[in-house]
Amino acid sequence: MPDNTKNGRKVVFWPGNIVVAEAALAAGCNFFGGYPITPSSEVAHHMSHRLPMIGGKFIQMEDEIAAMGAVIGAALAGDKAMTATSGPGFSLKQENIGYACMVEAPCVVVNVMRGGPSTGLPTALGQSDIMQARWGTHGDRAVITLTPSYLDEVYSETIRAFNLAERFRMPVFLFLDEVIGHLAERLEIPDPSEYEIIDRVRPTCPPEDYLPYDSTESDVPPLADYFTGYRYHTTGLNHDASGFPTTNPGLVQSEELRMMNKVYDHLDEIESYEEVMTDDAEILVVTFGSTARAASVAINDARAKGIKVGMLRPITIWPFPEKIMRELGKRVKGIVVPEANLGQIIFEVERVAKCDGPVVGVQKVGGVPIYPDEILSKIEELA
Repeated sequence: MPDNTKNGRKVVFWPGNIVVAEAALAAGCNFFGGYPITPSSEVAHHMSHRLPMIGGKFIQMEDEIAAMGAVIGAALAGDKAMTATSGPGFSLKQENIGYACMVEAPCVVVNVMRGGPSTGLPTALGQSDIMQARWGTHGDRAVITLTPSYLDEVYSETIRAFNLAERFRMPVFLFLDEVIGHLAERLEIPDPSEYEIIDRVRPTCPPEDYLPYDSTESDVPPLADYFTGYRYHTTGLNHDASGFPTTNPGLVQSEELRMMNKVYDHLDEIESYEEVMTDDAEILVVTFGSTARAASVAINDARAKGIKVGMLRPITIWPFPEKIMRELGKRVKGIVVPEANLGQIIFEVERVAKCDGPVVGVQKVGGVPIYPDEILSKIEELA
């Protein structure tokens, strides 16, 4: 991985998985618990080399379930903790992800998507885990999932994933797909002065007065590190402010609503998306991840033919950017949704956009990318 500098910035040529690892370190990640799985293994491999160099901890667990458990434990002990996996491993992590949601443990889960279901296409492109991110674990809970398309964005969104996890005291998902994970391109590493690092709010009260889920001051309660004199209870059961279980219906209702609202009341801090040539667009393309790169080419080709087309690219795919989707849906006569699955985000687009015209998909699961001419063909059908 040769590098040099330009304008004081380090210039590198890294694949996406290495960008994730280096950006995590820049965000302050000091613990990685994982288990190797294609096509995400390079993240773990790189972290196993780099973390010990800065005094961090790397541990390879016996499976993906244990890896997620180790990450939760490290997070509650005060570390900025991360794991990385792919489709089958993400499935295995779901129960412990639910536990992380309930105990409000800040952590980052990276999923480099591949084909499925089951073992599927281990080394090939897939984007079929998007709905699993939203609905994978049982119960009602809010979800934050980021889907970058370019490697400079992978760097910034990895940092943002840690910031959001710390800010809202919850697991945050960073979803790449195999193409983004293995694609290498030129990247200028930003200076630390160019981005913000957020750390969790810790309690200032005496240990004997600490309540781990006391939300009287904020919808995100302060989180004390284990082993610092603060003794408190964590459980996957519904609990009161002390962390001990409760079956009080009113309290269960209010606490679960709090955990939802700490996300949905702060969409201005969480949502991120890109609009491309939407001002005069009559046709809209909605897509994400590596497929958006092909869509950009298709849009330029369509514009060259006189077709007024634009693109909405969710970077934060959960929560889904409903406000802008509704606004654009009212203005266009048709929507194209390319995704490397057999139809997932298209249903969210249909639900939210309420477009008077057709909403059509470009769907492909053979492990190869959706090409620009395939997207262009659908655009021309709607023109």
